[in-house]
Amino acid sequence: MRPTSQGTVEPAAALPTDTPAGASLDDSGVLAVAVPATATAEAVELCLLSGEGERRVGLARDASDGWWHGSVAGVAPGQAYGLRVHGPWSPRTGVRTDPAKLLVDPWTRRLGGRFTNLADALAHAGDDPFGPRSEVDSAGSVPFGVVTGPVSPAAPAVERPRVPWRDTVLYETHVRDLTMRHPEVLPELRGTYGGVCHPAVVEHLRRLGVTTVELLPVFANAPEPSLMARGRRNHWGYSTLAYLAPEARYAAVPGEEIAEFRAMVDALHTAGLEVVLDVVFNHTSEGGVGGPSLSWRGLDAPSWYQLGPDGHDIDFSGCGNTLDAGSPLVRALVLDCLRYWVTTMGVDGFRFDLASTLGRPGGSAFSPLAPLLSEIATDPALVGVKLIAEPWDATGEGYQVGGFGPAWAEWNGRYRDGVRDFWRGHGPVSEIVTRFAGSSDLYWPGRGPAASVDFVTAHDGFTLRDLVSYDHKHNEAHGEDNRDGTDDNRSWNSGVEGASEDPAVVALRARRMRNLLATLGLSAGTPMLLGGDELGHTQHGDNNAYCMDDETSWRDWSAADPGLAAFVGRVFALRRSIPELRRDDFYYGHSGLAEGEVPDIAWLSETARELGPEDWSTSRRTLVVRVRSASSLLVVLHAGAEPVEVTLPSRFGDTTWAPVLDSRSPDGEPVDPASLAGGARTVVPPHTFLGFRGASGS
Repeated sequence: MRPTSQGTVEPAAALPTDTPAGASLDDSGVLAVAVPATATAEAVELCLLSGEGERRVGLARDASDGWWHGSVAGVAPGQAYGLRVHGPWSPRTGVRTDPAKLLVDPWTRRLGGRFTNLADALAHAGDDPFGPRSEVDSAGSVPFGVVTGPVSPAAPAVERPRVPWRDTVLYETHVRDLTMRHPEVLPELRGTYGGVCHPAVVEHLRRLGVTTVELLPVFANAPEPSLMARGRRNHWGYSTLAYLAPEARYAAVPGEEIAEFRAMVDALHTAGLEVVLDVVFNHTSEGGVGGPSLSWRGLDAPSWYQLGPDGHDIDFSGCGNTLDAGSPLVRALVLDCLRYWVTTMGVDGFRFDLASTLGRPGGSAFSPLAPLLSEIATDPALVGVKLIAEPWDATGEGYQVGGFGPAWAEWNGRYRDGVRDFWRGHGPVSEIVTRFAGSSDLYWPGRGPAASVDFVTAHDGFTLRDLVSYDHKHNEAHGEDNRDGTDDNRSWNSGVEGASEDPAVVALRARRMRNLLATLGLSAGTPMLLGGDELGHTQHGDNNAYCMDDETSWRDWSAADPGLAAFVGRVFALRRSIPELRRDDFYYGHSGLAEGEVPDIAWLSETARELGPEDWSTSRRTLVVRVRSASSLLVVLHAGAEPVEVTLPSRFGDTTWAPVLDSRSPDGEPVDPASLAGGARTVVPPHTFLGFRGASGS
């Protein structure tokens, strides 16, 4: 044993070098540990924590891989633990070894404790991050790992739903926001994993036509320093501290987060619903170089983060640091994490936050063939799971919409912008045409329309109701002087900023919300609905509610618009009834058609004239679209401020058109259900979406 300022350090028993990363407990109570640390580390200690202090066990470095290994007998599940690293202090080279800092094992499967004191967690003394090393012990002020018992691979109650991409309808939501104010969910289950799978919630999702629940980050996280100073935390969870540990705040019973998460997945699978997780591999909760030393920074910052030659973090994420996707350690952790959440926790896919960073190893230019992206796409344990990229980062170079490989779907930011622009009266008609048809300019060749995750709203930005109610963001409550959040909202407040009781404004906003939802549901691609939009949820103009764990973000079910939810259900039911909207290939229009053949899609003016190249650059406010099917679909998108007379087409053999969708009514039921003959004229009110089914069968 060797002495330290905290007492003696006992040696660990030796282990084979193929020990799994992190801390693994066997049935006999032997805890095996394998962790990486900086090459200059002089000692690494496993610290077993109790109310009486720490029991420190020295690990041994294996010369073949540089990892530190050891085992300890007599350990039980629930044992709190951390790591301490001894060695030189060289912040200009990124080496911030400080044995006074208790560090989280990057592979821990449970996290305990809370991050309560930033000053204690700083590895540097004073205000200068390149100054001397801190001697302040961080134990008691920072989270720690918790040993779990052996966890077997998931044994789901039913087979995974395995929803084909062409049939997928995504529903993006936050665990807490979904049920914190749900009257049918028991108070003790509100805001928990159990709340997500409550029968009332499941039934709501099924009525909407949702197939796949996309949860905002559920990995254990810690608040950023700037939020701690304001008494807030990252409500959305984009500040990961433990990639293999479920967030404990979402468990109804403390310490049962693993079991409750698995039970949620099983319940959703039983209902036929998939689970996709939003994962954050672009940065961690440690922030920039002046931030806390909670895990990776204290273990070996240069092996985890992208650092400049002066020791500062390179920031592609906008959050202070960037994990280096070229690092073997980062790649190992990411792949271990994804495999664990699929094989043990049972999830069906992932949405990768700021995914472009994963294709920029070492800060290089983006490549869809970058090692980590290729490894994720080809890993045997991940075959068949849904992979969704947010195809940008915080830099201009990182904007890569359409740039990912064949295995990936992508959040299509150009769809969002194009649809918003059309319905507020901006932009050329070519943009809405291209986006409605699946964005072949982005995903062909090599991928089909399903690669385009179509969305109008998402967690970051205005809700649907706010999109039609505000011209400007209102983020004053964050304490950042309204500087945070985008100013590129592409919104229109319908004539009044914020809440209004004017019947004309209320009616206009109701129509405009339904116009956007109908466009989303009937476009080629994979639709994603922001949870709460179907209820008419407002954040009162807040377009960046990342720190608002309150009524701003929580869905108010008691004030929900039942007609709007019914409208969404009607739109997605119509989508399901028309296979041609859920296609694996792109529309071809007139391309390759013999004379007299009917195109699979036709773009028409209000006079039923087919649009041509001379029209695409015009700012047309009325668009008529015919989709060929057994009973053809005709939709009228009218974004103009005045009524317009529209001629229903007959040129493709359509004899009658039966109304099936109308954005003027609360639930989409046609205001006038009478069928119209092909060639008939009808007056379409301002800002209206209409849908018809044809009777010709062509």
